Amino acid sequence: MKILVTGANGYLGQGIVSSILESGREVIATDLQTDFVDCRAERINGDIFEMKNPYEELGEPDILLHLAWREGFVHYSDAHIEDLPKHFSFVKKMAAGGISQIAVMGSMHEIGFWEGSVDESTPCHPVTPYGIGKNALRDLTQMICEQNDIVFQWLRGYYIVGNSGHGNSIFSKITLAEREGKEEFPFTWGQNQYDFIDYEDFCRQVACTVNQRSEHGIINICSGRPEKLADRVERFIQENHYKIRLEYGAFPDRSYDSKAIWGNDQKIQRILGESKC
Repeated sequence: MKILVTGANGYLGQGIVSSILESGREVIATDLQTDFVDCRAERINGDIFEMKNPYEELGEPDILLHLAWREGFVHYSDAHIEDLPKHFSFVKKMAAGGISQIAVMGSMHEIGFWEGSVDESTPCHPVTPYGIGKNALRDLTQMICEQNDIVFQWLRGYYIVGNSGHGNSIFSKITLAEREGKEEFPFTWGQNQYDFIDYEDFCRQVACTVNQRSEHGIINICSGRPEKLADRVERFIQENHYKIRLEYGAFPDRSYDSKAIWGNDQKIQRILGESKC
C-alpha cells in the first residue's frame, strides 16, 4: 500500500511521514521542496496544483493523505478562499485517477464558536476564512468520495504541542523566544480551555488512521479532554526547562475563540486499540 502525503515538508508533514514509515507503509512525499522529509520516503518536488495528471505523476498511490494548506495559522488570510478551487480540483483529479482512499487534514476551526465536546454530528458555523475554507473542502471531498466509491476520512485536528521553533503555534513561538534569550513572552490571560495533543501523539494518530478503513468520515485527532491554555503553556515551559516567563494580559483573547472546546475521542481510541502502527 502506497500512501501519498502532500505538504510533506511542513511542520505536520515531517512527523507524520516518519510515523507512517515506522508502521511499515511505503510513502510518497511531495511538496514544493522536500529537504526536511524523512529520507526513507520517495520524495517528489513539485506544485501539485500545476500537475495535469497528479495521480500518475505522483506514482499512482493507493491512499491520499492531503496535508497541503497555505497560511494555516493566519486565520484571516485570503489564501484560504483563493486556494479552495485548487484543492477541489486536485482531489477531483486524484479520484478520477483511481485512488481508493482519501484522507484530508481538517481543523477544529471548522466548528466556529462552540462550548463542549465535538463529534462528527456537531454543527459547523466557521467564522474565519481558514475555518470556512476547510469546512467547504470537507463537504466537497466527501461529495467526490461518495460519487466515486472512495473511502473518505476527514482528520479534524486540535491544538498541537511541540517544541519546534519552525511552526507558528504559541508553543513554537515560545520556543523561538527562549532560544533568542527573551525573558518574557506576551500572552493573554489564558483562561480558555482547549484540547491539546503532543506532536508525537498527533502524528501517530494520523498514521494509524490512514492505515485502516473501518473508521471513516470525520475523525477527531485529539486528546479527548480540555485544559486551560495557561496551565498547558506553563507546563510546556516546565517540561522543556525554559527560563522564559509569561506576560499575562498583554493581549486580549480572540473574540471568535470558544471558552471550552475539545474533541470526542471515541473513534480515534477505537483505531488506536485495533491498530498495529
